[in-house]
Amino acid sequence: MARPTPALPDREEILEIIAPFGVDRIGFAAATPDEHTRAALEDRIAHGYADTMGFTFGNPSRSTDPGRTVDGAVTVIAAARSYAVADEPAPVRPAARIARYARTDHYTPLRQGLQAVVRRLRSAGERAVVMVDHNGLVDRAMAHRAGLGWFGRNANLMLPGAGSMFVLGAVVTTARYPHDTPVADGCGTCRRCIDGCPTGAIVEAGVVDARRCLAWLVQRPGDFPEEFRAALGDRIYGCDDCQEVCPPTTHLSIRSPSPASDGDMWVDLIDMLNADDATLLDRYGRWYIADRDPRWLRRNALICVGNTASPTDIEARAVVERYRDGDDDLLAEHARWALAQIASR
Repeated sequence: MARPTPALPDREEILEIIAPFGVDRIGFAAATPDEHTRAALEDRIAHGYADTMGFTFGNPSRSTDPGRTVDGAVTVIAAARSYAVADEPAPVRPAARIARYARTDHYTPLRQGLQAVVRRLRSAGERAVVMVDHNGLVDRAMAHRAGLGWFGRNANLMLPGAGSMFVLGAVVTTARYPHDTPVADGCGTCRRCIDGCPTGAIVEAGVVDARRCLAWLVQRPGDFPEEFRAALGDRIYGCDDCQEVCPPTTHLSIRSPSPASDGDMWVDLIDMLNADDATLLDRYGRWYIADRDPRWLRRNALICVGNTASPTDIEARAVVERYRDGDDDLLAEHARWALAQIASR
């Protein structure tokens, strides 16, 4: 005799499934096209704010329509995993900071937790697909529709009682669930993120100009705009500034860090500039590196050395001088800039 099909898991069972993976917040939204978000993406592209970014800007019609991923989709289950971790003291050698979300891989456990949910949904006879860090879905928009939080002025999703330091993902499914209500705006008149951005990249509430955003510029291939090099400071990957000045995030996330492993906060810049390609990709390959080319890591490292190294640091100057005299014209130009910065101190 055939076994009966298991019943659809309820909210509590889904939370039990994902809890071992450090995922503790979910919400349910309709899997209908999000015309508001599609129009917003297209508007940012038209204004040039997306720069050369692909990601969900690559095909707004697809990334705002869950039905393009799962035929007959009814529900999007949005999920969030905290990456709020404490800072560590800076080392003595020239070093650069890694943004909190990138210090360790938070997306893999989030994906694993949602894959466990998908297996359970499929056992109940439903179709379901995981979407984590995927170009095919604007996860922040779906999480907002699912009632996980509101959009802060820095465009991050703000979770009530927890702040914004979360990675987001979703399950798109044919399973039918009651949909949650979106959360009302909680920023009030606060504009600390706008005023606190080191490059003025937040051009209006919820709108970020990627051409000025350090988190994008460290990923973007090519020349790093000279007008923003000093503002990069000691950031090698990502930028947390607009979150670190945000009262809810500061009070609720950073001061109550996640128990999850936080990885390393600092990169030794001299080691990075001396390492070969294979070593750099082995250490940092989980980051987005354009064309998988470590050249862009070295470019960023040269800027960070220029911003942080002491004029009396003979080793740092020697490494940068080697790049100045090297065959790569782009890295040589960034090295000349770095040496001028060091000399100016």
